[in-house]
Amino acid sequence: MTDPQLADLSNTLLVVAIVAYTIAMFGYAVEFAFGRKGVVAARAAAPARAKRVLVGAGGPSEDAPVSPAGPVTPPAEPPRTAGRAAWFGRFGVAAAVIGALAQIGCLAARGFAADRVPWGNMYEFVSVACVVGTVTWLVVSARRPVRYLGMFVMLPVVLLLGLAGTVLYVDAGPLMPALDSYWLWIHVSTASISVGIFLIGGVLSVLYLLREGYDRRIAAGRPAKAPGFPFGVGRHLPAAAGLERMTFRLHAFAFPIWTFAIICGAIWAEAAWSRYWGWDPKETWAFISWVVYAAYLHARATTGWRGPRAAAIAVLGFVTMMINLYVINFAVSGLHSYSGL
Repeated sequence: MTDPQLADLSNTLLVVAIVAYTIAMFGYAVEFAFGRKGVVAARAAAPARAKRVLVGAGGPSEDAPVSPAGPVTPPAEPPRTAGRAAWFGRFGVAAAVIGALAQIGCLAARGFAADRVPWGNMYEFVSVACVVGTVTWLVVSARRPVRYLGMFVMLPVVLLLGLAGTVLYVDAGPLMPALDSYWLWIHVSTASISVGIFLIGGVLSVLYLLREGYDRRIAAGRPAKAPGFPFGVGRHLPAAAGLERMTFRLHAFAFPIWTFAIICGAIWAEAAWSRYWGWDPKETWAFISWVVYAAYLHARATTGWRGPRAAAIAVLGFVTMMINLYVINFAVSGLHSYSGL
């Protein structure tokens, strides 16, 4: 028996979450556009400035003043628009927190309304992945001076959650008999958590490729303000090395969770269908995603592949995730067709 009042509350909180995420995206966008010389950006660029002190075989850079004691690091550019733009960034963080809390409330109300865990269909799965991605970004941006990149994170969150609330939406109700298992708690929850973290890793991988492409074009002699689309965005991004490290750490954290989700799914399949693996379309694409992410982690540790090649593999990994989530569920029928569409 479904509680209609809690179900309506869940739907209302979903709208609140989408609106809050959209406001957060615009707040982050203002800081990105007008606060690049502010405190956050200056802290992010400081390591890059320090590395420019010595070039070539230990000689001073062209723009570094020289004293009898040796080259001097150029002073950081004075903060510009740090006040107003930074306030927009903080406002974006507050809106993202409100959106995450509203989305958690949305999932909780839906779970109590249907008296089950709130990740039993495609709409709920995407919703959990989005809130995990948002919380992951809030943690990352609290530990690193990259808050102004939040616009790039909130954009896919808003799009995915908006798609989930419209095209993928189904009314709150009881689980299908095939899903009424304690394995649903373990398998689907870990899968959605890993997808949410991979979402942030995928976004940072794209940003890293843009920054690395911009640096490569500048090294080749192109003007700093005309490296070509889309790499022109790269000059406003943090140093490529920092983006690459964040990307790797997120993928290294999410990959074991995704591996655990696949193993739990195989155990559940044996209990439900008397076989651990049957190359069902969802199983096949889950395995493809696992192989691609494993290849990324291996490439990142391999000389000659780390850097843009490895990041491109990480982007490909998230593409396979989206194919598994949308294309397979929409276009292919199989034993995992439980989305309710």
